[in-house]
Amino acid sequence: MIHSHGHGHGHDHDHDHSHDLEPALKDSLYSKIDIDNVRGYNESDTGAAKGIIKPWHQRKERTPCLESDCDEQLIVFIPLTGMAKIKSILLIGGPGAQSPAKLKVFINSDDIDFDNVEDRTCTQEWDLIEDSGKDVVEYHTRITKFGNVRSLTLYFPENFGEDTTRLQYIGLTGEWTELRDEPLLTVYELKPNMADHKVPGDESRVHQNIF
Repeated sequence: MIHSHGHGHGHDHDHDHSHDLEPALKDSLYSKIDIDNVRGYNESDTGAAKGIIKPWHQRKERTPCLESDCDEQLIVFIPLTGMAKIKSILLIGGPGAQSPAKLKVFINSDDIDFDNVEDRTCTQEWDLIEDSGKDVVEYHTRITKFGNVRSLTLYFPENFGEDTTRLQYIGLTGEWTELRDEPLLTVYELKPNMADHKVPGDESRVHQNIF
């Protein structure tokens, strides 16, 4: 089961989540995530953030999971292999009070960590729902702010009262753009214009050729 919600608050601070995700699955960006370079901050197990970027059919598997270490805060950096317009973020958290309660997302910022995250302005912020740990919840983006995305940084500053925060699954949906090396275009002159190729002292010949 998938949940979807949509209650905007302004100031890029939303409750926007959904309970019916089946139509969104065709827009999954799982295969476009550079999983090897996903990284987490304040992980209890090093490298755990990579493990929760799962294919859809593994979303409800309780392990691997990501749990915070010394407090409830988590940061997850998710690079893409190209460029995308992000429509929504899919989460399974918890269970219960271990679910993250807030999410701040930053686009195309690969240098965010706990030393600077509070000083940065996020692209969008959500109030999250307390999750059972069983169902995917879809949080919709303000899509006009999520075009040309090469990476996302997800900051979970708090949960619903537990000492640590747990995440079981993160997914993304959107529209994908392949990155290609643009060919160098050279415009060749098919019929030379003699006036553009004057030889000093030879102006009369040019006029003869023109007429």
